[in-house]
Amino acid sequence: MRSATAEKGRIDMTKTSPRIATKSITESSGNVVADLGLPNPKQGLAKAELTIQLYRIIKQRGMTQAAAGSALGIKQPHVSLLMRNRAGSFSVGSLMEFLTALGQDVEIAVRPSGKEHGEMSVTLR
Repeated sequence: MRSATAEKGRIDMTKTSPRIATKSITESSGNVVADLGLPNPKQGLAKAELTIQLYRIIKQRGMTQAAAGSALGIKQPHVSLLMRNRAGSFSVGSLMEFLTALGQDVEIAVRPSGKEHGEMSVTLR
């Protein structure tokens, strides 16, 4: 930043130091949805991971949103939402169905947790 002050017809163009704001850093819990305080963080993270996988497949195949919509059985505006990671209106089940429509195998594994509440996760291979 430069400071411009007029003194007897002269302009002082010396550099001034920008203000440095102190910021605190909080370590992530591993779930950005939970870190943001959004509702249903486990489900939100699962939806985000499934949506990212859909995005990657559609982009990798060079599909238009209209073509992707046809393959998924949804309208193009809904594909647009998916491509912008706005899967809020779709259930985890719907997102899994979209992946199978694109030729992906989706596997759900249920096993004892050893905790009062189990964990939900998506593993991509």
